[in-house]
Amino acid sequence: MEQKMNKKIERILIFLCMLAIALYVSPLYILNENAHIRIHDNLDSNLAWYKVLTENGYLFSGLDGTLPKIINGLPRNALGSEWNLQIWLYNWFPTMSAYALSQSITRVFAFLGMFLLLKDHFMKERKYLFIIAGTALTFALTPFWPQGMLSTLGMPLALWAFLNIRKGNHSWRCIAVLTLLPFYSSFVLGFFFFLAAMGILWIVDVMKDKKWNFPFLVSIGYMTLVFFIVEYRLIYSFLFSSEPNSRDEYFHARLPLWRVIRLTFKNFVLGHTHVMTVHGLIILPVTLIALYIIIRKRKWKLEKPFVFLLSFNFCLSAWYAFWFYKGWLPLTERFHFMDTFNFARFHFLRPIVIYIGFALGLKILYSEFRRKWVIGACILAQVFLLGSFNDEIIYQNKPSVKEFYAEEQFAEIKKHIGMPVEDYRVASLGLHPAIAQYNGFYTLDTYNNFYPLSYKYQFRQIIEKELSKNNRLRIYFDEWGGRCYLFSSELGKRYMFTKNSTIKLKDLDLNMEPFKKMGGRYIFSSLPIEHPEKNHLILDHVFHSHESVWRIYLYKVK
Repeated sequence: MEQKMNKKIERILIFLCMLAIALYVSPLYILNENAHIRIHDNLDSNLAWYKVLTENGYLFSGLDGTLPKIINGLPRNALGSEWNLQIWLYNWFPTMSAYALSQSITRVFAFLGMFLLLKDHFMKERKYLFIIAGTALTFALTPFWPQGMLSTLGMPLALWAFLNIRKGNHSWRCIAVLTLLPFYSSFVLGFFFFLAAMGILWIVDVMKDKKWNFPFLVSIGYMTLVFFIVEYRLIYSFLFSSEPNSRDEYFHARLPLWRVIRLTFKNFVLGHTHVMTVHGLIILPVTLIALYIIIRKRKWKLEKPFVFLLSFNFCLSAWYAFWFYKGWLPLTERFHFMDTFNFARFHFLRPIVIYIGFALGLKILYSEFRRKWVIGACILAQVFLLGSFNDEIIYQNKPSVKEFYAEEQFAEIKKHIGMPVEDYRVASLGLHPAIAQYNGFYTLDTYNNFYPLSYKYQFRQIIEKELSKNNRLRIYFDEWGGRCYLFSSELGKRYMFTKNSTIKLKDLDLNMEPFKKMGGRYIFSSLPIEHPEKNHLILDHVFHSHESVWRIYLYKVK
């Protein structure tokens, strides 16, 4: 009877959590293109890339294929594998329908993974069921980077499978998890670091137990192999491409020690934009109170997992910060891969570490106070806090998807120019080039961290005078260059100026000769340029639209 009651309670809790997830993502379905979502590393890049890939027949281009619509031939391998199921959502559905589905899939499996992990491996007693469900729900509601899919939020499900195999449970469910997760996550944006951690766990087991545990080792190798198959374009580019690319000029080791220490604590408390955990206000105090209880009652051995996770969490923040320490410079100069591959991303393990720690901290508090309402209040507070981080709230003062991409306005621009889009190239000033890409134009500018280095040098000639006026901007382009934009020293690293802006470009100095040689004929500017003739430009037309957040000044090259 008690077992049946527990099962019933479990089903009710799961149903309520799924209801909460559905409520969280509902604005995406209700508002669709009128929804407000993240712009950085989302609207300004990935969503436009998917549209270019899926609408122009480039999805299955060969390993040496290029996309002529972007920078006169962006390598196809720069935009991910066709085995990535998220890309297929954008192939099958309109942009915002695909986006909403992707959000839903990720959050549902994030919940299920954390629920199973806590229930089967960390908190097996049924009296902790409400902590398990509450923690899994909060984990699923974190404002993860949308294009990361299950790269971080899928880690609990993968860990559940690995720990099962480690204990001798080789069920088909575990194999299915390890097989399917690579099709909806990224190797370099999460699972490389997770699998490295699993490898370290296997080595620790061998040293401790003097047993090889081959099934566990084989399972790690198997998931890695599946990732290699899915990410074959990335593997090919990394191992076999001889052409220098923009990653070859990415330099990260530049911070002095005092800034590294500051960054360590900043990351520990506030997190990172690509793996936002929103843990500083509720979760961190809970874990610190739990730590105080452990210290006061000397429960170090009893609460080993909690203490390890809290220490590991801080170590990950320190590793992230110290990756940018200028003391690495001699090594990065000798071993180039230390610049081209971002090893700082071991901190992508923090979401799973923090939320398991949250569950164990709540368990310690419950054991100490024996008050369910205290634990419930902590969980509800975190749920409401995460609810306030819903995109529709956070980005309510930013352009909606429809306003951002402004399809009606750019269709009018296309009609006004009156030539086939393949016959000319454009670049954008004061707005992201992804907007022009999304609307079908061939762009000389782009946001991508993997493109030919020769093109970076070629494009630099256009903006070299502007870079020389602003040293911060010069370093940003020369030592990273992911944003291959028409930079202006007056605007700096600001890329968005809406139609409400009153700024004018008074000191713009672009080199139009290389621009013309590259096929450039038009500049889409969100700001007026004073004396455009100094840059060999003519103001052709100004475009307004009530459905757009932009006022577009169309400049034609003389």
